[in-house]
Amino acid sequence: MESVVAGAIEQLRVAGCVFAEEEAAVLVEAAGADAGLMQALVARRVGGEPLEQVVGYADFCGVRVKLRPGVFVPRVRSELLVRTAAQKPQIATVIDLCCGSGALGLALRNLRPGIDLYATDSDPAAVACAAENLYSTTVLQGNLFDPLPPNLKADILLANVPYVATKHIPFLPAEARDYEPHTALDGGHDGLEIFRAVIEQAGHWLQPGGMLLSEVTEAQTATAVHLIERQGLHPGVHSDEDLGATVVTATRASS
Repeated sequence: MESVVAGAIEQLRVAGCVFAEEEAAVLVEAAGADAGLMQALVARRVGGEPLEQVVGYADFCGVRVKLRPGVFVPRVRSELLVRTAAQKPQIATVIDLCCGSGALGLALRNLRPGIDLYATDSDPAAVACAAENLYSTTVLQGNLFDPLPPNLKADILLANVPYVATKHIPFLPAEARDYEPHTALDGGHDGLEIFRAVIEQAGHWLQPGGMLLSEVTEAQTATAVHLIERQGLHPGVHSDEDLGATVVTATRASS
């Protein structure tokens, strides 16, 4: 097996994997003592498939998230969104829109056990993956709020919606561009089209004092804040330079 691992590291290096040794270690964990499986996994990774989809999981914000091919891979930068949400003193009900694999809801529930979680996504593959991760959770297929019970009110609304501008999609890394659904990436002409659709309805779905959280780029922050204010919600901006992450919040007045 040692020679297989050494060969895998070399193949990964040639393919341009910057952290070849670390990736090989992850592949070894997934393959166990099966050299044939190891070679098959390496071939998939060398072919450009995201490492997390190859091994079937991603470690994210303290939890291990099961993944399926074609489902959006949770990014480390999104840990800022989860940590910010977890700081809210009172959380009973959480809605996770565009939930993908369910990583955000799963991580938040790990930090705040006992929350009542509802998750939605329009992609059936993502819904199936999220249902596997979010046991004892209502996972619904449909566009944004459409599949949710009409009288549902949330303390936290996780809305990590697609925010890449359409014109920037061709410049994304190949493993995202070629192996993740564009519907999970494409935010329209300025990257904020889906955010606009969410913020316009957010007030209806938030409890008094409830908070929406959404990840944006630094360049989108001013526009996002303006959109939040226009809906009568209180904006907030949270940044983490180490993660390269920016999260905007929109809070409904307490009364």
